[in-house]
Amino acid sequence: MVTLLLDSTRLEVRLSVTERALSLHRGDVHVERSGIRKVQLVDDAWTWLRGVASPGTHLRGVLAMGTWKSAAGSDFVIVRRGRPAVVIDMAEDAEFSRLVLSTRHGLALVQALRVDAAGEPTDVVSLATGAVPVHRPSPAPAPAPRPATA
Repeated sequence: MVTLLLDSTRLEVRLSVTERALSLHRGDVHVERSGIRKVQLVDDAWTWLRGVASPGTHLRGVLAMGTWKSAAGSDFVIVRRGRPAVVIDMAEDAEFSRLVLSTRHGLALVQALRVDAAGEPTDVVSLATGAVPVHRPSPAPAPAPRPATA
C-alpha cells in the first residue's frame, strides 16, 4: 500500500518496490499542495478510472497501477480490489490531473490537508492514530443563561 506524506507545501506518494515495478514509474509522486483542487473518499475506485494504462499494469477487477491517459489528461492510479480509495483532483498545470489511490487512511488525508504542519512532514498514518494533533476550530461559547421571570 502506498505511503502518503504531507507537509506544508506538497503531498508525496511513496511507492514500494513492487508498486514501482507494476506502475512502471521510476520514483515517488510529488504534487504541490497548492495544486490540490478537490479530495474525495470513494468506496469503489474502479468507477474513477478513465482512459487506458499507458504505461502501467491493469488486471481487471484486481489491480490497476500506473499512468492512465485519456482525453481529460493523465491520471496516476494505484488501485487494489476491495479497498477504499481517495480521489485527488489537481490543477490544470500539474503533472497529473488526478490521483486515484487505494488507502485505508483517506479520511486522515482529508483531515491532514487542514492541519498547519509548520513545514514538518506529516505521516498520514500518524495522524489517523492520533500521533499528530488535528487543528480544529474552537467551539462557539455557550449563551449566557437568562434570568428567571415569575
